[in-house]
Amino acid sequence: MSPQLPQETAPSSNTFLDASGRVLDLDAVLGLVYDFVTKKPEAQYQIIVGTDSHASDEVSFVTAITVRRVGNGGIYFWTRSYKKQFPSLRDRMYAEAISSIMLAEELRGRLKDILHEDYFWNDQIHIDIGENGKTKDLIDGIVGMVRGYGFEAVIKPFAFGASAVADRHT
Repeated sequence: MSPQLPQETAPSSNTFLDASGRVLDLDAVLGLVYDFVTKKPEAQYQIIVGTDSHASDEVSFVTAITVRRVGNGGIYFWTRSYKKQFPSLRDRMYAEAISSIMLAEELRGRLKDILHEDYFWNDQIHIDIGENGKTKDLIDGIVGMVRGYGFEAVIKPFAFGASAVADRHT
C-alpha cells in the first residue's frame, strides 16, 4: 500500500513562481499556459509535472509544471511545500510521486476546459527515481501508480522535470 501524502504537501493550494521568481496563483499559471500554447497552436506540446525533495530538519518538496513546445522551448512554474519528517526514503519518493499526480490531475482537468483535447499529447510525470542508486527497488511500484492515473511515467536519467527543473529550486 502506498503512503498517503500529508495535507501540508498538497501543491494545489500553494502559490507558484515562474522562472523569473514572479509569484502566481494557479489561475494565473493556467492563463500563462493558455497564452503560451495558443501563440503557436499548430505546435505539439507536452505537459510535464515533476517533484523533487530535499531532506534536512524538514523536508522541502518542489513540484514543477513544465510546458514544453516540442522542438521550440518551453515555460515552467514551481511551488514549494514542507513536511516535518518522513520515516523512510521510500515514503518520501511515494510522496513526491503523489504530489506530482495530484497537481497533474488538477492541471489535466482545468487545462482541458480551456484548451480542449487538441493540445494534450504525452502528459508526463517525471519521477526522481532511477535504475542506479537507492531508489531502483521503487521503480515498479511508483511507475505503476503513475500509469494507473493515465500519465506516462518517466524516470532518471530522462526525468528532467523532477531531476533538473524541480531540483533547481529544492
